[in-house]
Amino acid sequence: MTALKAVTASTGARRRMVSVAALAAGAALVLSGCGAGQISQTATQVAAVNGNHADIDRISLRNVHIVFPAAGTEYTNAKGGKAIIALSVINNGETVTEELTSISTDLGTVKITPPAGDPTFRIAPQQTVVAATSSTDVTAAKSDEHGAAPSTTTAPSTTTAAPAGDKATVNPEKKPGLIEITGLTKDITPGLAYPVTFNFKQNGTVTVQVPVDAGAMTERHEGQAAATAGEHKGGH
Repeated sequence: MTALKAVTASTGARRRMVSVAALAAGAALVLSGCGAGQISQTATQVAAVNGNHADIDRISLRNVHIVFPAAGTEYTNAKGGKAIIALSVINNGETVTEELTSISTDLGTVKITPPAGDPTFRIAPQQTVVAATSSTDVTAAKSDEHGAAPSTTTAPSTTTAAPAGDKATVNPEKKPGLIEITGLTKDITPGLAYPVTFNFKQNGTVTVQVPVDAGAMTERHEGQAAATAGEHKGGH
């Protein structure tokens, strides 16, 4: 009688194991059917690119990035064309004014236009100077460069303020400077980073791997991913 019970129990256990395996296989088929032909969100979405940062003695570079070109502007980020480097330069020193004397990169020739009213791209003690981050900023900088009437656009005073830990603050009276790469030697691709060297008069030289802003590509891919997810959710 004991042996019979043992055989019965063993048979029942095997049946339960077969049932569980069948259920798991069925679930796998359902999931694979739903995912057939679907492009995953991580495969299509281009993540927003945060600018890089660097510190050299008392100077801090923040949110350093190459701007994604806006439609209808002279900036194409394509070989032979132009691109913009945007950043905030922070002088954490107490007494000495710093100056960004030059920038070099194998992407092309870099032209620095100082903020309005300054003969050079200088950063006073405990101040932050911003390089153009949008087509509106570029228009303002170019107007001042060519002696045109002053633009009403001013450098942001809060959104580009120094991050926590940096004591310097943005001077709201200054229009942004402009850093252009001209004669591009190659296409500049979103998602990649390119070495750019910044040379300062007092604090020396620092090379930064500068990422490219993904721009409108992020919103486009996010929309495609959301639409695909909605179709599969509705179908199942």
